[in-house]
Amino acid sequence: MPANGNRPLKLQFGLINHEGRYLTAEAFGFKLNASAPSLKKKQIWTLEQDPQDPQVVYLRSHLGRYLASDKDGRVTCEADGQNADCRFLIVAQSNGSWALQSEPHLRFFGGSRDHLSCFAQLITDAELWAVHLALHPQANLLSVARKRYAHLSMEDGEIAVDMNIPWGVAALLTLVYQEGKYCLKTCDSRFLSNDGKLVTQSGRATAYTLELKCGKLAFKDCEGKYLSPMGPTGTLRSGRCSKPGKDELFDLEESHPQVVLTAANGRYVSIRQGVSLAANQEDETDMETFQMEIDKETRKCTFRTSQGNYWDLVAHGGIQSSATEVSATSMFSVEWLGHKVALKANNGKYICTKKNGQLLAVSDSIGEDEQLTLKLINRPMLILRGENGFICHHKNSNLLDGSRSVYDIFSLQFSNGAYHIRGVDGRFWYVNSSGLVCSDGEVPEDFTVELLEHGRLAIRGKNRKYLRGDQGGTLKGDGLSLSSSALWEY
Repeated sequence: MPANGNRPLKLQFGLINHEGRYLTAEAFGFKLNASAPSLKKKQIWTLEQDPQDPQVVYLRSHLGRYLASDKDGRVTCEADGQNADCRFLIVAQSNGSWALQSEPHLRFFGGSRDHLSCFAQLITDAELWAVHLALHPQANLLSVARKRYAHLSMEDGEIAVDMNIPWGVAALLTLVYQEGKYCLKTCDSRFLSNDGKLVTQSGRATAYTLELKCGKLAFKDCEGKYLSPMGPTGTLRSGRCSKPGKDELFDLEESHPQVVLTAANGRYVSIRQGVSLAANQEDETDMETFQMEIDKETRKCTFRTSQGNYWDLVAHGGIQSSATEVSATSMFSVEWLGHKVALKANNGKYICTKKNGQLLAVSDSIGEDEQLTLKLINRPMLILRGENGFICHHKNSNLLDGSRSVYDIFSLQFSNGAYHIRGVDGRFWYVNSSGLVCSDGEVPEDFTVELLEHGRLAIRGKNRKYLRGDQGGTLKGDGLSLSSSALWEY
């Protein structure tokens, strides 16, 4: 496991044929076609590598079944395990598209609509598939060779690959998909050019073809060269290589939420004074920033410091940043109280702030001293994906759509325990009198954010109701309870 405690994201993508249609696995009869015009749930495929032979891959549908081809070229997606007919090789083309070759039968997979087969001996346009990543597009980028993370270096105006733990907003990169290529966008909305410079407009020099090698990613530029970290700080730019080696390979990792906490005394919770946590600082630095890692089973949360240690409950209710491993005493329950939060330790007591700023888990109930303001710092650019797709501006109205295959980037601005959400046009989200979420507000409206599950959050409007996507995809601010339609990957 890397130092950040994260696994690389499972590679999930859509496959687009020569007619611009996506390979689709239907639930009815496990039928396959290439008819869909956009990337939704049925068009998502997960790549699994063969543990013995990393060149061999398996393609798993959203139903958990595997793509397979028999000796006569008949293609199915019914197998619930990896068998010999499910083994494929990826033959990458210079334009970044893939040809999928059946490993046992050596024929190529292609076709259109309901006419799919794996019988071609040669690769033509009909056997080429463009790859559209279906991951959440915001992630941390890890260099495989250097074992260091990429981050925006403001003073040098570059992306440097020299961070041990991806810390703060600078380590968040956004992959922007444009016509089959990807751009890398920094947290200040600039794009990485192949010469290593950061530019405000995307163009030919900022567009990269994604290639896969042994389950790792390589970024190929418009000249056919690959991004790699260069020099002592690991400046990310295109090198001389026209074939990716270890230096040119990267992993994408999930970016955990990072937060700063303000206590009732108006001071930031900090580790600057040593291992004991205290609310006694007036400015935000790495020492006041904590990474929230939410357990998938219990939904309890750990708080990790920039040094890699965890908050821990010690004797007499003390809270120290001394744990090197996650255990019961380093797990906390978060109670969301609108603009504030309360944290309950493993001893069943709430954390309170003493007069000297020290944090102790000794309270039985929540009063003013038990309340903290929690501010999410590493999502200034917000991309939300729900169970039916991404949130996007509605084409012909001021409403928002929660079921799109493409995403819009919104800005998230903190305001005294709440957030204002803003579109690229500078206008704000608000909930109208019919409970619909609109995107053309002249003045900001308060929304509160609750980080509830691993990788997912909920948003409440000022009416205290949850934002959810309805059956038609429209975003509404009328959710009375927390349902799957009100949880958003962020």
